[in-house]
Order: sequence, then structure tokens, then C-alpha cells
Amino acid sequence: MNGKKYLAVLALGLAGLGMLASAAVAEEAKPTADLTVSALSQYVWRGFAYTKDSVVLQPSMTVGYKGFAANLWGNLDTDRWEGADVGTDNWTETDATLSYSWTMGPASLSAGYIYYALDPYVSTSDTQELFLNATLNTLLSPTLKVYRDIDHYAGWYATLGVSHALPIKGDIALTLGAQVSYLAADEASSYADPDDATDEYNNFHDGLLSASVKIPVNQYVSVTPQLYYSFPLSSDAEDRLKADNATYIGRADDDFLYGGVAVSLAF
Repeated sequence: MNGKKYLAVLALGLAGLGMLASAAVAEEAKPTADLTVSALSQYVWRGFAYTKDSVVLQPSMTVGYKGFAANLWGNLDTDRWEGADVGTDNWTETDATLSYSWTMGPASLSAGYIYYALDPYVSTSDTQELFLNATLNTLLSPTLKVYRDIDHYAGWYATLGVSHALPIKGDIALTLGAQVSYLAADEASSYADPDDATDEYNNFHDGLLSASVKIPVNQYVSVTPQLYYSFPLSSDAEDRLKADNATYIGRADDDFLYGGVAVSLAF
């Protein structure tokens, strides 16, 4: 089943489950919903750049109830680079995520499943991941995230990050974050070692620094300016990112400074 058909079936399934859940628990609790649209100067994911010199719009919709959540996320490239590796469709990606979150002592945990629909890319294929996240509710909120690709790019991707919110005024705060990652592919066909195309890639991968300011407009709406810096953590990562980014954006870059603003409606 291709990505678009999968997402259609998933959407219908979620709609049906949502109606049943709403009817069953209308008297008990209300679900939560969040709609966010981000406008960013570039789309960078795990150190790989997927857009060149164009603004991207990334809508995201999440519905949750008692720890369960369903999310749809997409990427619209407003001025797509017509390189050899990409198609001409401005809508480049749709991701569907199902998750469950809970607390255990001082830790907040979540686990789930992601389907990545990447049909427009010539050298990429739709893929699927399972993930487990754990945040310790203490100073700097240390967070470990582990992703396991179970489809086209079989392997592990893990991140360890910290963040801290600095109050500015009232409900406005500046949130600073830092994250490091490790990427371990099962085989060279997923990610090859840049020094040996027959060997799988296995090394510290990308680092990410972030800064954002969430500004509440009213009870339901907020605006969040954000800034990111992505960079390689090893010489292997530098070579791997340069090679892939030369394909994706026609430029052998390995670090990126990008940012923009997100507008959210939550209730």
C-alpha cells in the first residue's frame, strides 16, 4: 500500500475511532486538539536539508485523549529546487503519528509509531518508525529519544537533549535547547559509511541548538518565533551530510542556521 492510500485509510480509521470515543466519553472528559502552522526558512531533519533557498510551510494537527494522540504533519516547499533527485510537487511530505504518553515517578514517557510518506523524492521511499521518549522532570529536563526504523531505512536513531525556559514577562518565556544524536544503520543500503560504501553508517550524527519564545495571544492562540542551528558531530557525519545534501539541495553543506515562526490554536 503506498503512502497516500495508507494515510487515507488511517484518516478514516482515526475519524471512526474519534466518533466512537466522543460518543462513549462525552460525559467524562473532552479531547484536546492543537493546530499549528510553522513558516521556516528551510526544512532540515536530522542534519539533512530537504529545501534550498525557499520558505517552507509545515502544518500540524494533533488530537489527544487520556494520553493517546494522533498527529498529521506536512511540508510545503514554496519554491522547490528542481534538481535531479526531486520531483516537481511542492507538497513533499506527509507524516502520520500515533502515540501514547504517561508518567512514571519523576519521568514523562511516550511511545508510538510514525509513517513517513515521501513519494515525491526520487531516491527516497516511504518508511516507518517506532519510538520511545523519556524526559526526567528535573533541572534542564534531560530527554532521551530512541527511534527504530522498521522499513526502508532500517536502523536506530537516538538523541539526548536538554532544555530550559527563562521567564521574560508574564506567560512569555525564552526556551533554549541543545541536542546530540547517534545514527546506527543496519546495513549500507540504509545509510552507507562515507569511507566505505559497502559498510553501514554508525557514528555520532547531528547536533541541534534551538531558541524559541512562546507568546500567548489569548486563551487559545499563541505565536512562537524560533531559531535553529544544525551541525555534524563527527567527521563521518560531516562527509555523510555533505554527500546527501549535495543530492537534495545541490550544495554540499553540513551545517544550517534557519528559523521562522509558528502560530498555534489549541483547545
